[in-house]
Amino acid sequence: MDDLSLEFSPPAWLASRHLQSILPSLPIRRRAVEKRAAAVIAASRPLVLDCGDGVRLMGRHADPPAANADADAGAARLAVLLHGWEGSSESLYMLSVAELLHQRGFAVTRLNLRDHGGTHALNRELFHSCRLPEVVGSIARLQALHPDHRLALAGFSLGGNFCLRVGARAREAGIRISRIVAVCPVLDPATTLDALERGPAIYSQYFMYKWRRSLRLKQVAWPGAYDFGELIRDPSLTGMTERMVLEYTDFPGLAAYLRGYAITGDVLESLDAPSHIITSSDDPMILTRDLGRIARPASLELTVTPHGGHCGFMDALRGPSWIDRRIVAELERD
Repeated sequence: MDDLSLEFSPPAWLASRHLQSILPSLPIRRRAVEKRAAAVIAASRPLVLDCGDGVRLMGRHADPPAANADADAGAARLAVLLHGWEGSSESLYMLSVAELLHQRGFAVTRLNLRDHGGTHALNRELFHSCRLPEVVGSIARLQALHPDHRLALAGFSLGGNFCLRVGARAREAGIRISRIVAVCPVLDPATTLDALERGPAIYSQYFMYKWRRSLRLKQVAWPGAYDFGELIRDPSLTGMTERMVLEYTDFPGLAAYLRGYAITGDVLESLDAPSHIITSSDDPMILTRDLGRIARPASLELTVTPHGGHCGFMDALRGPSWIDRRIVAELERD
């Protein structure tokens, strides 16, 4: 059942969709968020996962505090969190929800996508958003490492898109997922790219800055293997993406690549695990018009809030956000 929710109601001064989209990741918030998340940060250990085909992904894993861990081993729970494009396991929104889950007795793995979170040296080939098999492989490996845990996934933006695609592949991959929450997932990448190019320049410039920095790190990690000079100098996000596709992927062009990780059409038809998309009608990057183009199996719920921006859903400056609390409530439903 769709939930056109009025439950998220930020104060008027915090309702702007741009403020909601920018505020969660502002560096000025890092000290406060890290202080609040000190327990899960201290408990986290690096974890390198064999994803198959020689690919490795790295995350940060924290077992639950002994005082909060469920005494019934059969009720043990593992939450795997996946960040958005050019985010990482250390992104503030990842730390914020990880701390709340950790407090509630979850084991928590904050997973990095390829070439994110300083992992550029782990794999020679360059990240792109169609590298789904390795994320499926990482989730399968995590399940093998924690066979007695109920496995749940939660992702933000591109991470939410990956979580839903993993869910659609779970049956054939032999993965048992108890629940998925996708926050503002990328629905149709072509729509999102167009929205970034047409919207306020702060968004496209932000992503280009972070992507260029990542490409430079990749070039340093693999000396002689890459020369991203022309790609980095391209003045537009669309131009950079098209150059990347033509030079470093097997896709014939930009349109084919963008279709490759869209979740519109029948992509989600095979989604078995109870799943919930939470998004906002004022998201400047993910347009709700595309929700009408996704498959709606019985397992998939949808919440659309009037406010929230892109992965914001902040109802106060301090403490866990509304989306943190909502994710935890969703993952505790089983």
